[in-house]
This record gives sequence, structure tokens and C-alpha cells, in this order.
Amino acid sequence: MISSLARRFAAPTALLASTCLLSSCFLSPGQFQSELDLQKSGAFSYSYDGEIYLLALSKLADLADEADSSRGEFIAQLCYDDDFTERPCSEEELAEQKRQWEEDRSAARAEKKKESEAVSAMLGGVDPADPEAAEDLAERLERQKGWDKVDYVGDGLFNVSFHIESELTHDFVFPTFEGFPMGNVFVSANLRKGNIVRIDAPGFASQGGGNPMAGLLTGMAGMFDAMGDDAELDTPNLPQMEGTLRITTNAQILANNTDAGPQPDGQNQSLEWEINRRTKSAPMALIQLAK
Repeated sequence: MISSLARRFAAPTALLASTCLLSSCFLSPGQFQSELDLQKSGAFSYSYDGEIYLLALSKLADLADEADSSRGEFIAQLCYDDDFTERPCSEEELAEQKRQWEEDRSAARAEKKKESEAVSAMLGGVDPADPEAAEDLAERLERQKGWDKVDYVGDGLFNVSFHIESELTHDFVFPTFEGFPMGNVFVSANLRKGNIVRIDAPGFASQGGGNPMAGLLTGMAGMFDAMGDDAELDTPNLPQMEGTLRITTNAQILANNTDAGPQPDGQNQSLEWEINRRTKSAPMALIQLAK
């Protein structure tokens, strides 16, 4: 049986994990290097090298199942007299308690099945319970342009290398997975009227609202630290978001939220953000392309 401490933490973990999965915030960066080169002509290149964490394939998702299994045994509730004095339960009362417990368990199983189907739909039809799911997803990604390497490490963690070059005649978002609904965004470049580009990296902030997945992981890390060495619950190894986002451009930089501001970089200027779990504000830059 799961210990009371593990039970106490498993329940909120299961709730947060399920909520995050079903609201599309199922991706998080781990250790990474990310670079965006944007020229005033509109030519751009983007690269991401490092880790991507997929919640649906991790032990964190399994924790929801463990929390459910911890409620798998019927435990009779106490019975009381009208004056609130504890007394033995009658056979009829015990039977009613068990009937209600079985009804609740059946409803929970139906809800769990519904959630599993929803998660599978979000993964493009891939069943996360399938042992081959991770390799299937890796193969799908490597068919997409830009994904040069996708290696599954285990526990929901992928090592990837992504690089793409194009013209910014439309908005750009990373990452996108074929067959997936839009999830949480790491980096976006939105083209405005007047050839102004706004670049945001909501996925590279832990403490703001742009990356609910990272916020979940930060909260879970605190919970697992509090659990210490409780051996009755197999806690996951949570990824530590840490890396660098670098933007280079020969265009005019209208605004940015770096600490140091634009720095000379050959014929270009560069902006650089150091990212970790304490990063509060998501990187942002506003760049004027040639009109």
C-alpha cells in the first residue's frame, strides 16, 4: 500500500499532470541551445539542439495511475451514533459504503479511459501506454523537415537536433508535431504589418504564465523533494530547464528584454538570454525588417 505521505503527494500530482496533459501543455525544454538568425531581407534560420520532455511518456504520467491504484482497496468508513459517538457499522451500512465505493471506482475508471483517449488524440493517435510509442513518435518527427536527429532517452525525454532555413513571409512557431494539436510553444516569430517581427519564447520561462508545463515541473520538483526517500512511490527524474537563446540580426532592433541589450556581432547585432528554472520573463524582441 502506498504510504500516507506518498498518497498525499500522488493525488495532487495526478490532478496537475492530467490537467496539464488535457490542456496541451505537455512539452518542456530540458538542457538546450537555441539560435535564431533573422536578416533584414526576411531570410532566417532557426536551430534547437538539446532535450525535449514529453509528459505523456514520462513516469509523471504513470504517477496518476499509481494514485488511482492506491485507492484500489475498499476501506470501511467509521460509523457514529446521533451523539457522534463512534460505533460498529451494521452490515447494511457496510454494504452501502461498498456499493458507493464501487460506483465511484467505476466512474473513475470511465473518466480515466476518456482521458486516455483524449491524450491519444493529442498524440496523433499514438497510445502512450504502448511500449513502442516513443520510437513511433521519434520516427514521425524525423520525417518532418528540420528534425535532423530525434533520439529517445527514456522517461519522456528526447535528445533532438532541429535546424531550418526559410523566408519569414509568414509566422513561425517551434516546435510543431505533425498530427498534434497546437501545444505549448517554445519560440514564435510573428510578422506584423510594416515588416515588423515580434519574437517571443514563452516556453523558455519557468515562473511566468507562458509555460504552464515548466511551472508544473517546478511545483512537482518541490513536492518530490518534500517526499525525500519515500521508496513506495517511484518518483520521476524531472528535467531541469537550462540553456541559451541567441538571436542575431542585421536589422534594427526596436525592443528587447535582455539584461545586456544588443551586442556587436560582426556585421550583425546579437541578443542573448540565459535560461533556467528561475527565469521569470519569457524572452522577447521586436525587430524591424527592410520595408
